[in-house]
Amino acid sequence: MSRHELLGQISGLQSMMRDIFNAADETDCYQSLAEGLPPLAWLFGRSVYAETYWVREVLVEDEDMTQRVRHLFANTVVVSDQVEQALPERENLLSWALELQDDNMMRLENPALLEKESLAPHPLLQNDYLWHLILQEYALRYEQMMANLNIINARKQQAYQVLKVLKSSRPSSRCIVLQGGHYRIGAKENPAALPSELPTQIVELSSFHMNKNAVSNSEWLGFIEADGYQQRHLWTDEGWDWCELNRQSPLYWRQDIKKQWYSIGLNGACDLVASSAVSGICQHEAMAYANWVAEHGGKLKNAAVQHEYQWETAQRAQKIKVSAPVREWCCNLKHRYTGYKKPAYKDQHDTEFKITAFSLRGTSLYTPEVFQRISYRQFANPDQRFMFTGTRLVFPATAMPWHL
Repeated sequence: MSRHELLGQISGLQSMMRDIFNAADETDCYQSLAEGLPPLAWLFGRSVYAETYWVREVLVEDEDMTQRVRHLFANTVVVSDQVEQALPERENLLSWALELQDDNMMRLENPALLEKESLAPHPLLQNDYLWHLILQEYALRYEQMMANLNIINARKQQAYQVLKVLKSSRPSSRCIVLQGGHYRIGAKENPAALPSELPTQIVELSSFHMNKNAVSNSEWLGFIEADGYQQRHLWTDEGWDWCELNRQSPLYWRQDIKKQWYSIGLNGACDLVASSAVSGICQHEAMAYANWVAEHGGKLKNAAVQHEYQWETAQRAQKIKVSAPVREWCCNLKHRYTGYKKPAYKDQHDTEFKITAFSLRGTSLYTPEVFQRISYRQFANPDQRFMFTGTRLVFPATAMPWHL
């Protein structure tokens, strides 16, 4: 992607995010709507802060603008009630953002200014890495803003009657096969690669079968109709505690007066398409579903939620597509690759490597193009399901190396 294209995408995301923030109900803009999902106002402010951090503080060595709001928008800030209450009012936040974005874009469009004001040629200017960093910050926050909008829409009372009834189906046994061997994982010679995608790894995998498609709506309905949410033995202890809080269906599923299932999205209520990937499930649900499928025996014996190495290997073998309607839960915690190098800049310090953060792979309908690459790794806590999340199953013929 050329620098001109990067700038175009940055500008486009800036405009869309301003429109989202400006159009939403102001009350909704300043409250967290799901655990782990920051409010719209914070997401908007954070993206502008990050852009200013890279352009002003790191390259120009002027931290005046970032220092003032670091306590609100730094990468390590935990978005608490206190932080939400301290956020600037919408009109002030928009004015602050517009002023900074105009100046930052002028500098990004004229990199000679950045080079001139730097004391020495800066590594961020090599291979357009600065532009990639800024674009990816906006892309991340844009997708989270879309998740907020979806939740806002789902909370509204909507009278709807299903037109085409969703019927359940058995778990799919349609699989692709990958033979055991050594495979490459991680980014290679990609200027957009983030630290968590590096360095390239060679991993050993045992042979496995993987569902050709992510788990579908009709398959998930089969789990519901089989009382999967009531079968204690399918769930981990933590998952069961979560399930008992009246969680009995995916996040965006609702029932009409005839008890038929439908979904609520950004465009309102709609029928569920049987073959479409189920969206809005957490990792607890994905694991319980896999345990239920495994009980079917036969070709479905030993069903398990995929490991992210299996997902990436299948992608590189062009067995499944990277662009899909949902991000896909994996069974493993997001971890540092062997040889991982901690970022040199304080606002890029990793926050995703923690004991509760599981890997997510793939893309949702709202994932900007910059993240539609095989090596990109997203993450979430196992009880979070707001980021348009589904899953995919594998059927390992033998134990994987990480099980030994």
